[in-house]
Amino acid sequence: MSSKDTYKTISEPSPEVLYKEKNSKFFGFAFPVTSEDEVKVYIEKLKKEHYLARHWCYAYQLGTSVIQYRANDDGEPNNSAGMPIYGQIQSFDLTNVLVVVVRYFGGVKLGVGGLISAYREAAKMALEESGIIEKTIDIHFRVTFDYKNMNKVMRIIKEKNLDIVSQKMEEDCQIEIATRKKNAEMIFNIFNTLFEVEIAEV
Repeated sequence: MSSKDTYKTISEPSPEVLYKEKNSKFFGFAFPVTSEDEVKVYIEKLKKEHYLARHWCYAYQLGTSVIQYRANDDGEPNNSAGMPIYGQIQSFDLTNVLVVVVRYFGGVKLGVGGLISAYREAAKMALEESGIIEKTIDIHFRVTFDYKNMNKVMRIIKEKNLDIVSQKMEEDCQIEIATRKKNAEMIFNIFNTLFEVEIAEV
């Protein structure tokens, strides 16, 4: 388990950027995403908006502890589009991000080297235009207890500045809390030593 408990991502979709190379136009876009479903939605949207384009190449990376990524050349020569785009996601050290480069063919072939540098440049421009932010990696716990222990639990949540994600107050009480990864063990131990209070990672 790495001790790093922050990651970098982008706060909102980037504005459209344009890179031109020998009459071909490369439009670059970056989007914050947290699932493959979101990736599909953005790509479909771009295909509708740029239906006359020739290629919609993209790469994304998801996750913080378990990383998922994909690079797609969408009909360009192998590794000439998706991987250069993914390389930019890595060089900016980002995750939970999708970068799409839409190409309009201008009639002049660029060759693999030309394609690699054009896709890389368009991806880089899109990421430079994005608001890059740092977020904490949070661990979620579910705390279960009786009403009579409510004050005890709430006091710790307040003292330790924990985020309440959700709460269910029925016969017994359940609160889901979130804390930074680096504090997770300490928080778990505090609740775990409390009498009549159960804690489990979600």
